Amino acid sequence: MANVKLGINACFAVKRWPEPEAWLKIVGEELDLREAQFSFDLLDPRVEEPTRWKMCERLNQAAANYNVHIQTTFTGLAAYCFNLLLHPDLGMRIDALHWFEEAVAVTSMLGADGTGGHIASLSMWDIQNKERTEYLTASLMDSLHHLAELAKGEGLKYLLWEPMPVPRERPCTIDQAKALYERANQGAAVPIFYCVDWGHQCTYSATGRDRDPYSWIRELAPLSPVMHVQQTDGKMDRHWPFTRQFNQQGIIHPQKALEAIEQSGAKEAILMLEIIHPFETKETQVLDDLKETVEYWKKYL
Repeated sequence: MANVKLGINACFAVKRWPEPEAWLKIVGEELDLREAQFSFDLLDPRVEEPTRWKMCERLNQAAANYNVHIQTTFTGLAAYCFNLLLHPDLGMRIDALHWFEEAVAVTSMLGADGTGGHIASLSMWDIQNKERTEYLTASLMDSLHHLAELAKGEGLKYLLWEPMPVPRERPCTIDQAKALYERANQGAAVPIFYCVDWGHQCTYSATGRDRDPYSWIRELAPLSPVMHVQQTDGKMDRHWPFTRQFNQQGIIHPQKALEAIEQSGAKEAILMLEIIHPFETKETQVLDDLKETVEYWKKYL
């Protein structure tokens, strides 16, 4: 039986509870969760010293105070707006590589197991040009291997790569994910795993099993030790909470997901809730939704 743990991505805290002591208190006391995934929307890894060191010290102290393990770090909404390691301009790719180098360093300072997220997006021009796509994909592999070497030197266990919903942000199909996994891990200093998101199977270019979140879990859970959990209708990347209202509309059911994990043969899985409310939502509603979500999932774990 797989060892399954429930945790939460700190995206819920962005702009609302940026203080480490505030959001970690919510995670450890109000939600009673022991695992958290830090969002770089709360601390850009390129913040200059000594502020970066000070914030990491506050994070470590608050995590200890509220008995929360900062398990991994992850890109957030800000980084998702950029092409990063597949930007068409070389200088921009170099800059993105430096951003991830600093992310590795901060992850080490927080004592987390790994870092990753949305790492790259092709432009519309480049995805329509096979030669450019292959050239940039080869460049991406070089970047990942470089980051894996740094991760090993900093004591990290692995890197995480998040499959995304659109073809420009690879991988977006199961077979593509398997092929890129093999390519990325050839000679990598630490494993380059996936972080499969259960709401990203809404790509307009996919059909069949690629549109089914449970197929992704069954086939890729062994390659994805951390997975993002959200309620969704399968039509868009919703990031809904697991409340009575949204569970009536959603397609994600804990029992089916846990069965898919067992069928996959995965030995362990950390399920990171990734619930994103509109910024206009009242803070009391955000907290109520998170509490109901955790209570719902704990019935099955």
